[in-house]
Amino acid sequence: MSKSEPMPRRVSQWCYEGVWSIITKYLRVPADPPRPLGADDQNVKSFRPAEGYLKYLKFQFWLLFLIVDVGLLIAWFALVFAAPPWLSLILTLPIWTLIIAPGIIAYVALHLRYDTTWYAVSDRSLRIRRGIWVIHDTTITYENIQNVTVNQGPLQRYFGISDVQVETAGGAGAAAGHSSQGHQGTFEGIDCPEEIRQLILLKWKQSKATGLGDEHDHLALVQASAQFNSQQLNLLEQIRDLSVELAN
Repeated sequence: MSKSEPMPRRVSQWCYEGVWSIITKYLRVPADPPRPLGADDQNVKSFRPAEGYLKYLKFQFWLLFLIVDVGLLIAWFALVFAAPPWLSLILTLPIWTLIIAPGIIAYVALHLRYDTTWYAVSDRSLRIRRGIWVIHDTTITYENIQNVTVNQGPLQRYFGISDVQVETAGGAGAAAGHSSQGHQGTFEGIDCPEEIRQLILLKWKQSKATGLGDEHDHLALVQASAQFNSQQLNLLEQIRDLSVELAN
């Protein structure tokens, strides 16, 4: 922590480091990126949202916080000039506590949200993990993916981030939002969205190419089919043709 940083920022950082150590110890919040589910899962890319995402969250908070602070300051000035001195003195401490304390609380809360969010892209699936009190850990297999889109609002564009939304089977009609539950998963606050989108699409195409989403199973099927002789294959073709005729 640099001594040249403003005092409120240093105090907030000090508070945050203490809170983070308590949370990870007693609430057992995983500090490490999520690991692959399968032993044969390879080429895992784990990452957090971009730093611009943290700035984006802070900007949203401070914008709302500024509006609330202006209202509190107006109320305080009204008390100073209109209320009895004893009442103004009593209410000054609570009002200024409401003005100052949320800044430290927000610093801790927003950093916790940022530091507990992890994304992982592997050969077999996607994983999205976030949360402190309740940890949401979502796994999406490639064979269930229907669409991958990039969403970016004006404020996100300013901070250089986007959301990569992955829709699964049955999830195309789900309500848009920043949720990784149900039929969609969202990679929030990504500064290289097209790269992540192309990576997911590449893994998805590789999964589709195997037919079952598992190269080992596909290879086993090919090897099993090779054990049939020509007479057995001919019989299977006759059964197939007969079933088509009966269906018509």
